[in-house]
Amino acid sequence: MRPLRACLGAAAAVALAAAGTTALVAGSASGATNSAEALSNRWYAAAPYLMPLDNDPPSAGAIMDATGLKAFQLAFVLAPNGGGCSPTWDGTAAVSSDTAVKSVIDAIRAKGGDVSVSIGGYGGTKLGQACSDAASTAAAYQQVITKYGLHAIDFDLEEPEYENTAAIKNEIGAARILQQNNPGLYVSVTTAGTADGTGWFGKQMLLEAKSQGFTPNNFSIMPFDGGFNGAASQTSALTNFNKILQSTFGWSEATAYAHEGFSGMNGRSDTGEIFTQADFQTVLDYATAHNMDRFTFWSLNRDRQCTPADNGGRTSGTCSSVAQNSWDFAKYSVKFAGVTPPTTPPTSPPPSSPTPPPSTQCKPAWSGSTAYTGGSEVSYNSHNWKAKWWTQNETPGASQWGPWEDEGSC
Repeated sequence: MRPLRACLGAAAAVALAAAGTTALVAGSASGATNSAEALSNRWYAAAPYLMPLDNDPPSAGAIMDATGLKAFQLAFVLAPNGGGCSPTWDGTAAVSSDTAVKSVIDAIRAKGGDVSVSIGGYGGTKLGQACSDAASTAAAYQQVITKYGLHAIDFDLEEPEYENTAAIKNEIGAARILQQNNPGLYVSVTTAGTADGTGWFGKQMLLEAKSQGFTPNNFSIMPFDGGFNGAASQTSALTNFNKILQSTFGWSEATAYAHEGFSGMNGRSDTGEIFTQADFQTVLDYATAHNMDRFTFWSLNRDRQCTPADNGGRTSGTCSSVAQNSWDFAKYSVKFAGVTPPTTPPTSPPPSSPTPPPSTQCKPAWSGSTAYTGGSEVSYNSHNWKAKWWTQNETPGASQWGPWEDEGSC
């Protein structure tokens, strides 16, 4: 039986074999990423975990309707339980013949959303353990990318695999190959969180990533199941992890935050820690204030109220064990992505807001090469715009969900 927690882990990596790392068949993903329109990276960075085949899967469509959520992190792709270097869902359902997960993905995309797929997790045998080298590991994951036309993938590297240097060598090497062979692929690496940021294996993974020249979109830590006590301990760990990223890669503080992510656990953790909606808001405020790249959690399967008898008394894979309304925690992911969650539909249409009068003067012209922080004002296409959050090279007005708020003509 899979442990309730599937997001506690640390990645440890060693050198990628020089030979064979670019042997993946060219063009294997050339058409895959065109099978569905990609969302912005901000959405893939905000995608909460969802087990589509286990832990009483909720309706993704219902969550989208209730919250405005657009992206889901589907978990987990593993090696077959009986052995072999081919991708399966949870070790039992072959990706090659899958129709169940594909139907979930198709339904999400039909509503304007998309998915990332997470490989690894806490239980089962990982492909990095079963495959012979980085190239064959990457080829197995490429089957997943091609089958589902993925624009994003998450390497959730956890114990006991992260203690196996040969396996992590394959995983990190595969991540680099996939990044090279799938231009624009959003790649996250999820690892254990500790009070110091991350532990020895996590630090070894970062050093190995540096030696290989591999930089994913983010390195995310999971600050739970390690003696944490609410949001203050989590933000402290994120601060410490930022310092580790700085010292490892020679990055500035801002650059380190731009490559840092948070992956929390909603409600009661496996070790009995409690993380409430207020804790999520505090961490969200920290993440947005520091322009962090990722904010996610384990899991949507748990984002609902337990029965009164269970509430707070145990950790469940299907409910949070804290008082909540369904999908309360998903709304924090929506906020991170920059979209305001819908409220209860009004009984009558709300009055339209008056159009603001034209400004007398245009703000400085928007530039795609300039990084803007929240509150920055620019002009573009005879309108003034205000940045909702940190952004760069995202054209004002290109998307209604984008980072720019229209302030009217100028």
